[in-house]
Amino acid sequence: MDNMAELGRQAVEALLQLLLQPLSYVAVLVLALYYMRQTRIERRLFQMKLQAWPLLLLRLLGGGLAVGLLVSCAAVLLGIRITPDTLYWVWGAGLLLSLIRVRFLCIVYAAGLVGLLQWIAGWLAWETWPSPLEGVAASLARVEPGSLLLLAAVLHLGEAILLRVQGERLSSPRLLAGKRGKLIGAYRLQGLWPVPLLLLTPALEAGAGAALPWTPLLGGAESAGGWLLLGLPAVIGYGSWTRAQLPGQLARRAARGALLYSVLLGGLAAAALWWAPLTALAALAAPLLHEALARRGRRGEDARLRYMHDERGLCVLGVVPGTPAAQLGITAGERLHKVNGIRVRTRQELYEALHANSAFCKLEVLNHEQELKFLQRARFDGEPHQLGIILAPDERDERYALERGASLLDLVARRRATRHRSDEAAL
Repeated sequence: MDNMAELGRQAVEALLQLLLQPLSYVAVLVLALYYMRQTRIERRLFQMKLQAWPLLLLRLLGGGLAVGLLVSCAAVLLGIRITPDTLYWVWGAGLLLSLIRVRFLCIVYAAGLVGLLQWIAGWLAWETWPSPLEGVAASLARVEPGSLLLLAAVLHLGEAILLRVQGERLSSPRLLAGKRGKLIGAYRLQGLWPVPLLLLTPALEAGAGAALPWTPLLGGAESAGGWLLLGLPAVIGYGSWTRAQLPGQLARRAARGALLYSVLLGGLAAAALWWAPLTALAALAAPLLHEALARRGRRGEDARLRYMHDERGLCVLGVVPGTPAAQLGITAGERLHKVNGIRVRTRQELYEALHANSAFCKLEVLNHEQELKFLQRARFDGEPHQLGIILAPDERDERYALERGASLLDLVARRRATRHRSDEAAL
């Protein structure tokens, strides 16, 4: 009972550490900057925002908090342990990598880099290095890459759940530059979650920590002095594009991929804990498999573009939440076949059909199963243009989003994320 009380006291202290840890707020700030950027992209492309970024940020914080609780419980039961040095190495590597792409702030990239650095340092006689470098190498040697990679694997189980639950709402429509100068419709799924964690760390002095009422799966001689709880603010994330899938399909595919990734990385990390020479393989596989997951399913999409107008009608790229179109149940990928009894194949025809009856509208919409559904509602003054429907691009659209992912410097400097066709001609 005393041990459980001691663990409870340590948990409260670790939570306070997380609240006072500046890196916790760095993670939230990066997320806020990223989704503010997403809102700016939507305004530039569609002259409206689809979601308020503060509300989106609150959803992400709530999801990250829930996953943090679940992963912390699982990690403590398993005995996944970290050292205080791990916090600084993970965040140092993560912030450095985020200068390339913000999504590299995900813990799996830092875990892979730190594991590889430790493996390389193991081949060098760092004990003979100058004093400052020797101290850095000694700090790196205190990181346990096997446990860190296993933690990343468990976190991606949580990421799979978050992608399944929140992924569709995190998908944002885009206009991209296609072949032969045409613009094409697409979706960008980008999820970043700050995850507060409470993890075990071996006590440095005998009796300084609490004994656990269970035997951790990964416990060993280092746990003889007892255990302490340490707070670790982590970030998990996933990003992918699709030109051929619906937002819900993209989210489900991403969730399945994250689950598979978690199993594969977990197996490699467990093998590395069992046999240390496999650490380098697990560390190298961690970011490479994650990149393969992000690119999974992209091959061959150009041959089956979904978000294009054709003789069946105008393709819906997106719907602004809370608008008449959303209330009618119109969704991305459906097609406007007739409006007020008039066939519509161009934006001008849609405009004329909507104004044929300014007080009421009847819609015939082709759903995803290519079946017609009939919708109708009254119209009121002040309602959004096109009922809140965002159409797939046509020759009148001039601005498109850049596919290149944002770096941390892009967010801070607010560098542009869209381009006008005239800019391309000038180049």
